[in-house]
Amino acid sequence: MQRRTLVLFAGVALLALLLLLVMFRSGPLAPVEVTVVSVSSQVIRPALFGIGTVEARYSYQVGPTAAGRIKQLQVQVGDRVRAGQLLGEMDPVDLNDRLQAQQAAIKRAEANVQDAEARQRYAHAQAKRYGELLPLKATSEEIVSAKRQELQTADAALVAAREERSRLTSEYTGLRSQQGNLRLAAPVAGLVTLRGAEPGTTVVAGQTVIELIDPASVWINTRFDQIAANGLKAGLPARIELRSRKGTLLSGTIARIEPKADSITEEVLAKVLFARVPENLPPLGELAEVTVDLPPAAATLVLPNAALHRLDNRTGVWRVSKAGVEFVAVKPGATDLDGRVQILEGLQNGDQVVLYSAKALTRKSRIKLVEKLSVGRR
Repeated sequence: MQRRTLVLFAGVALLALLLLLVMFRSGPLAPVEVTVVSVSSQVIRPALFGIGTVEARYSYQVGPTAAGRIKQLQVQVGDRVRAGQLLGEMDPVDLNDRLQAQQAAIKRAEANVQDAEARQRYAHAQAKRYGELLPLKATSEEIVSAKRQELQTADAALVAAREERSRLTSEYTGLRSQQGNLRLAAPVAGLVTLRGAEPGTTVVAGQTVIELIDPASVWINTRFDQIAANGLKAGLPARIELRSRKGTLLSGTIARIEPKADSITEEVLAKVLFARVPENLPPLGELAEVTVDLPPAAATLVLPNAALHRLDNRTGVWRVSKAGVEFVAVKPGATDLDGRVQILEGLQNGDQVVLYSAKALTRKSRIKLVEKLSVGRR
């Protein structure tokens, strides 16, 4: 019994040792495989990468100034028009009849003015005649006063007739202006991008019937990450790659940086002009990739961007030491398109930091340096 008990305990101890060995070699207590990279001083050319949409800098909405029904439209979407070209017409309804009625009213007012002028001349002559007879005692003061009162009445009637003629003439001018507004004309030379209504449709004042854009004003409304946007300014050259023209790079320039950024997405907005607008105009709203080369930076410590991590709301790296790994907060700078980032503070030349690890590291993690992580463990 004692011999069997000893054998049993020996087997249990061996299994326990094997279990511990597995746990420390390949189990949860095993060291984490990591690849490291050395911090070195290099010169990088910072660059920004952003996504934007094709937009028109200048667009024009053409529509009536009064409610009405569309009579005809003479252009289609995609047509190029010249400045002043007729795009369409609104149905005048009863406007022509109102113009004829207004012309008749003006003629009647003109006749009333002529009649009032004749009455005023007659009243003036009568008042003058009776005024000359009064010193000769050939008339009475009452008759002279009555004639003068008639002259004042004739003067007032003439003023009223002239004002009525002026009012009717102004109304006629307004109706003629409305008649001119029935013609929907192109304010500038451009490209038709929208027909907001069709003939026979009733529209309200100010409603867009035809929309035009200036093809020469097409640009890219681009968004850049605020963290990497230091140094971005107007005038820098840019490379534009449209989604529909993959592999074809177009030259451009930063036109301006918008004074208001997007606080939700934490992005800076910029307008990028084409150096030469493509002959085949890209559709508005198409996505485009924009790359901007910033001025070369001085030689500084550089690391691959993959080595940076966030821990306790701080940006830093896992530095390799004799005791294992320690998290060191760093101050990153500009980055380039190869994934390298400047390290302005926190590290020294020659420090080794973790580039990739088989799993997330902690301050108590044990590590094992390898040249390459196992497939599926990176």
